[in-house]
Amino acid sequence: MSSDGPDEQWSDYDFDPEKLTLRLQVTLAADKRAIDAVVEQVMDTIRQTKCADGKEDAIELALTEALANAVVHGAKEDPSKTVECVVACDEERGMIIVVRDPGSGFDPAAIPTPTVGQNIYSNHGRGIFLINQLMDEVKFLKNGTEIHMVKR
Repeated sequence: MSSDGPDEQWSDYDFDPEKLTLRLQVTLAADKRAIDAVVEQVMDTIRQTKCADGKEDAIELALTEALANAVVHGAKEDPSKTVECVVACDEERGMIIVVRDPGSGFDPAAIPTPTVGQNIYSNHGRGIFLINQLMDEVKFLKNGTEIHMVKR
C-alpha cells in the first residue's frame, strides 16, 4: 500500500482504519462563501455521531480556520481550484481532520507567532496559532499543503 493510500494516513496517528466510526470526505470550490456550508455539514455529522462530545466548538473553529487558510492562501480564492477535507473518528483515539489544498505550500515555522512584539498587530498567523491551541496534535505535511489536526 502506498503512503498516500486511503487507510495509510490514519496509521500515522495510531488510528485503526478498521475502527473508524466516521469517514467523511468533502471537496469544495476555493471560494470563501463555500466554507460555512462545508463546516456546517461536517459539524452536523460530527454531532450526530457524538465522536467529539463536548469538543465540537474547538473542532468547528479549527476546521473553519484550516479551510479558510486553504481557500485563501493555498488556492488563492480561485473557484476553479478545489480544497479537500477528510474527517475520521475512532472512538478510542478521537478525531482526525485533514485539509488539503492545491497550493505551492509554505513553511509553518516561518509564520510569526501572533502573540509577541509587533506580530500582535499582524493579520497573519492567527489561524495557525488558533488551530495549534484548539487541537491536540497538528502536523503540516506535503510542504504545508496538507494539515492534519487531531482532537482526542
